[in-house]
Amino acid sequence: MASARSYIELTKPRITCFILMSAAIGFLCAAHVNDSWTWMSLLHALIGTALIASGTAALNQWYERLADAKMPRTMNRPIPSGRVEPRHALAFGLVLSVIGFVELWLGANLLTSLLGLFTELSYLLLYTPLKQRSPHSTTIGAIPGAMPPLIGYAAACGTLTWGAWVLYAILFLWQFPHFYAIAWMYRDDYAKAGIKMLPVVEPSNESTARRMFWFSLALLPISLLPKYLNMAGNFYFVGALALGLYFLYASARVMKDRTVVRARAVLLASVVYLPLLYGLLVLDGSRT
Repeated sequence: MASARSYIELTKPRITCFILMSAAIGFLCAAHVNDSWTWMSLLHALIGTALIASGTAALNQWYERLADAKMPRTMNRPIPSGRVEPRHALAFGLVLSVIGFVELWLGANLLTSLLGLFTELSYLLLYTPLKQRSPHSTTIGAIPGAMPPLIGYAAACGTLTWGAWVLYAILFLWQFPHFYAIAWMYRDDYAKAGIKMLPVVEPSNESTARRMFWFSLALLPISLLPKYLNMAGNFYFVGALALGLYFLYASARVMKDRTVVRARAVLLASVVYLPLLYGLLVLDGSRT
């Protein structure tokens, strides 16, 4: 049982659940404009996405096992703690990834599986190694990080419309304040592991705070676009506006008071913002 729990831990279940939520939102938004979808296609999309996300998480931990061993918040992960051997984690991640790709291909369609493959490869081959070389890794990582809605959308209708790309843009922009806040809070840990997050290479956090604000500001009008693309109605519009202003307010405060407390407030705002925005999109979108 201890071994099974360690392998489950390799899949980062909480992050995988978030990915599944984003993929499901993409699917449901596409389902509103495509009457040919089925519950089985949604199930296959979620299973395949979960497998690829879990495989990516395991492979990421295999690659970063030495860095994880240097950080207090990650040193107890399965590989650095010795609960799972690196070669077993590598094999586990590869098997999950291959099965997930096949599941998306056969259970949904080829486009969905290719989007899943692109997500995994760009995350592992571009973002992961870049973390120890450049603070721009956050930008690169946001590209695969915003892919789940596209995967869900493609699974429902086999193509990507403007609505799909709006969902992508929302998640893409949301990631910057969210992950900058995390990097700010755990700056010392990242520094010990040689991970060059922006708060590590710029101790004043001036540009970090500024970017958190500007990305939150850019997110506000983008989050309102579903109303004008007939993806949702006025109820969503009002709710998205209120959530966006709340998120922007938290980011504006960190510009004036560059402290860990304010960074944590931005993280909290981001965690509140996205699920509520998704909920508004599904609830109001179902009535359009």
